[in-house]
Amino acid sequence: MTTRSRLPFYIAVLLLITAGISLAVWRHIELGIPWLTGEQRPIWMVEARVDFDATSGPVLASLNIPEQPPGFQILSEQAASPGYGFSIIEKSGSRRAEWTKREASGPQTLYFKAQFVPDSDARTARASRPPAARQTFWEEPQATAVREILDQAKERSSTPESMTRELIRLMQPDTRTQNTILLVADENYLRLLVDMLNHAGIPARTADGLKLEDARRRQALTSFLQIHNGERWLTFDPKTARQGVPENLLLWRQGSSSLLDVVGGDNSAVSFSMLRQTVPALQLATMRSDTNGLGFLSFYELPIEEQSMFRMLLLLPLGALMVAFMRIVIGIRTSGTFMPVLIAVAFVQTTLLPGLIAFLSVVAIGLLMRGYLSSLNLLLVSRISALIILVIFITAGLSIIGYQMGFNTGMTVTFFPMVIIAWTIERMSILWEEEGAHEVFVQGTGSLFVAICAYLVMDAPLARHLTFNFPELHLVILGLILLMGQYTGYKLSELKRFTPMKVYD
Repeated sequence: MTTRSRLPFYIAVLLLITAGISLAVWRHIELGIPWLTGEQRPIWMVEARVDFDATSGPVLASLNIPEQPPGFQILSEQAASPGYGFSIIEKSGSRRAEWTKREASGPQTLYFKAQFVPDSDARTARASRPPAARQTFWEEPQATAVREILDQAKERSSTPESMTRELIRLMQPDTRTQNTILLVADENYLRLLVDMLNHAGIPARTADGLKLEDARRRQALTSFLQIHNGERWLTFDPKTARQGVPENLLLWRQGSSSLLDVVGGDNSAVSFSMLRQTVPALQLATMRSDTNGLGFLSFYELPIEEQSMFRMLLLLPLGALMVAFMRIVIGIRTSGTFMPVLIAVAFVQTTLLPGLIAFLSVVAIGLLMRGYLSSLNLLLVSRISALIILVIFITAGLSIIGYQMGFNTGMTVTFFPMVIIAWTIERMSILWEEEGAHEVFVQGTGSLFVAICAYLVMDAPLARHLTFNFPELHLVILGLILLMGQYTGYKLSELKRFTPMKVYD
């Protein structure tokens, strides 16, 4: 094959390898599946507690809950409220948890729990169209004071963000003028900012955030200011004018809807407790795959029985790659082309030492029985058929003996492929007759050596993790095998023929 004719082949191999790696990276990014085993991810368990006194009648309690807080993804939600009906509804553009009960009296306590996963890429969903600034009206002399303060902020700004920062600075105690003193009171400061920004044509609203600290109880929400710059909502600290959501701040409520409404109760209050936990990254990715719409691309959607089957089948390409490398590059001779892969699969099931003992025992006893069958001058088909039956009896006997002796792993000897072992015994017997015992020993030890190498690769926890969770990486293995199929150079085991030349030189 000329160099020009090989070009399409190399391009195809390159595309295979590129596709495999690209799909694996995409799966890692989109589904969050980790590259390594044992990785841990933090999650926050937040519990909202609602307390009120029921007034001996129907009760309807409604709590504002997060929809898509920036910097976090909602993993799960649940309520603990014995005797109450519970549902999550969409109302006036916000999500609310509602508890209902036909009749209740006395102190009542309701719980809402949610798990949040930190995600720096999570952003609040954009509205279909930008919101409009709310109309506000002022009476004199407040109207004049508002107009003068807004004029000062406009002169020092050029965007909605910069104007918001300048307005917050003008409203601080150390920079207040006569106009701001006329307007500002501690109890109406944040509401005043929202009204003034809306009056200036900038859509503004309040937001309540929860500072996440491990093992904290009975925490209250902190108020923040949000404006819309025409593209998305931006968050500001109303005291420092700092833009952006602080680290470990969960925006629980965003918008003008109330935090808690209770019909049929008095003295209502809500408090929050939180706990930081860690879970395996793979478990978290599996849980999240059901919510991000990409779960159908995962083997975890299959029944457990089929998952177990694919966990084993997806290890076979690694064994095939090892056999191809050992035979083509190293030059180790084996009995059969891919018999070592099947032996390695059996070793994965039985573990190495019990599997090795069982395999050697079955082959040794089978060779003795094959010698007797050859003396009967049977046809090939009859001889192989009889050998299969004998191999089944041998493995069954070894399993029973192993079990009686207390070796539970002996029960897994039956995993060995009976037909393949029968053919192996037949091939070794013919090889013994034609080439002698030395060749049988060479190919037999070569098969076991390659099988053990394949087993070590296939049984590695990282290999099990990558092959099952990133099946597209098998395209990379396919590309490497195709490349090795083009290798026509010396095998490493053949280099010993040039040793005399080295000594002579």
